[in-house]
Amino acid sequence: MTTGQQPSTARGLSRRHLLLGGAAAGIGAAGAIGIDLAGKAGASSSAVVVPLNGAETVPFFGLHQAGIETPPQAHASLVALNLRDTVDRAALTRMMRILTGDAARLTQGEGALADSEPELAVTPARLTITFGFGPGLVSRAAGEAPGWLRPLPAFGVDRLDPAWSGGDLLIQVAADDPVTIAHSTRMLLKDLRSFATIHWVQTGFRRASGSEKPGTTMRNLFGQVDGTVNPVPGTDDFERLVWATTDNPGWLAGGTGFVLRRISMDLDKWDRLDRAGRESALGRTLATGAPLTGTKEQDEPDFTATTPLGFPIIPEYSHLRRARSENRAERIVRRGYNYDEVPAGEGVSNSGLLFVSFQSDVDRQFVPLQQRLDTLDLLNEWTTPIGSAVFAIPPGCSPGGYIGDTLF
Repeated sequence: MTTGQQPSTARGLSRRHLLLGGAAAGIGAAGAIGIDLAGKAGASSSAVVVPLNGAETVPFFGLHQAGIETPPQAHASLVALNLRDTVDRAALTRMMRILTGDAARLTQGEGALADSEPELAVTPARLTITFGFGPGLVSRAAGEAPGWLRPLPAFGVDRLDPAWSGGDLLIQVAADDPVTIAHSTRMLLKDLRSFATIHWVQTGFRRASGSEKPGTTMRNLFGQVDGTVNPVPGTDDFERLVWATTDNPGWLAGGTGFVLRRISMDLDKWDRLDRAGRESALGRTLATGAPLTGTKEQDEPDFTATTPLGFPIIPEYSHLRRARSENRAERIVRRGYNYDEVPAGEGVSNSGLLFVSFQSDVDRQFVPLQQRLDTLDLLNEWTTPIGSAVFAIPPGCSPGGYIGDTLF
């Protein structure tokens, strides 16, 4: 008799085996006649297929890097690195070749080149890996930097912490599965050990994949619908606003500008504001995201509409009004993520928004928008930018090439 096996006896099954066997038989019978757990008749359970999105992949190679037009995933990790003093142009080329090779493999559900846990790579869950270059990296490469590739102008609302600002190299890792992000980020950081050190890591989240209808606008932790008027990928509008034009250096053609603002949100102070006050500050209803002059999220706001007393229905100080410009070229594509880092001690929340935007020209598109918000936006009473960074996102590459090959 093999150790651990139950002995066969002539006395038959024990009472425990009979009970378990009866339960199993009952479950099998219920499945055979198509009865669900609520006792309702239906199709056989054997015909039910649970859809999984873990195997979904996003192409890595192409004219543009993935992670910009890609519908936002549920989770993201943004990592900024500082180059080591010994890294020169030749080393940068080696670095980007290595990173590109591993990123291409990981996004397709394959292990990195020296992956010691390749089992963690087989569930890409729409993984995208996007690289950005800071002014220091472009300088090391002896390349021409676009005029906007520098820290943003100082704004009155800013309380910037250097720990959340700047950097030479950006890696944006996004997927619908946080395990995939953790593994992919670690593989890439292992590649970078001899080239760079970590400056900051910022992680964020949205609703879980499948919890809302595709295309639903995200909500930030104020409960605010955030990103209503985003240009739609694939349209001429998106093409004009996002992808670098002839005004940028040639190596950036097919790339774009990236801005990250880490915005602290005072949820405790926001709690003390009634619903009417919140909606007045936003210029939109919280329930639907509609402008105060409309009924649906996508309704065009009427800034001329007034109350019976003659006051604007959408106040001049509202976030909606300050974020709008008559100049349609002063628009951006937003791809924000919430963060929530509950502190120890007496505090309840340390929360906010990783406000990510893509635009062809940061100076012409993002800066005027931020200047309007800096001047009058009432939402500044509850929000504080504490981190800021600008990167140039180079174009995509072909198989056999690497991200940044147009620069190096």
